[in-house]
Amino acid sequence: MGLFTALYTSPVLLTLTAIALFIVAAMVLDPRMTRLMRLAGAIDRLNAFVGNWVSWLILVSILVSAGNAIIRKAFDMSSNAWLELQWYLYGGAFLLAAAYTLKQNEHIRIDIVYGLFSRRVQHWIDLFGHIFFLMPFAVLMSVYLVPYVSRSVRSGEMSTNAGGLIIWPAKALLLAGFLLLALQGVSEIIKKIAVMRGRMDDPNPFVSAHEQAKLEAEALADEVRG
Repeated sequence: MGLFTALYTSPVLLTLTAIALFIVAAMVLDPRMTRLMRLAGAIDRLNAFVGNWVSWLILVSILVSAGNAIIRKAFDMSSNAWLELQWYLYGGAFLLAAAYTLKQNEHIRIDIVYGLFSRRVQHWIDLFGHIFFLMPFAVLMSVYLVPYVSRSVRSGEMSTNAGGLIIWPAKALLLAGFLLLALQGVSEIIKKIAVMRGRMDDPNPFVSAHEQAKLEAEALADEVRG
């Protein structure tokens, strides 16, 4: 009984249920999924904008790392703040670009049997994974990171390293990254259902590793000949 009550009142379960009911209700009210596809498009544009801009954090991090190394060697000076800034920049690029990477279908796959199935079965596998693995994890992290970040902001939490930076911006990056990932999960579910219902073309047609290698080899050969 206690377990049932805990599940029933869980903010994660309530959030997932609300998302599912919203998608189902929207499909019932709009069978052509026009509004849902607009929503998915808006989420895609948001994460594309964020993903393209945070890629510059890698360059900034490289410059900070190089500058810190040069100053340390040339002037025998350094600071933990510069080291932690590199971690923040790399972490920001990784976390904030995760949703964009999902949109581009570029997360690493270990394909053992996936490529053996028809494309429709692959769609079902993807949809199952999005609903039962991606969304619970992304929503769980988002829900429980809110008080975690809030406590850090209120306390003005600082690094335990001498001369280190404040901690809450790094924790806020965690929250922002998982919120964007959860939003992109909603978009991917909408698009997957739309593709399976014939409402849109497949934005990420499956290409096996062998076919991908062949295409890359042909593209390289064309460049050499050109």
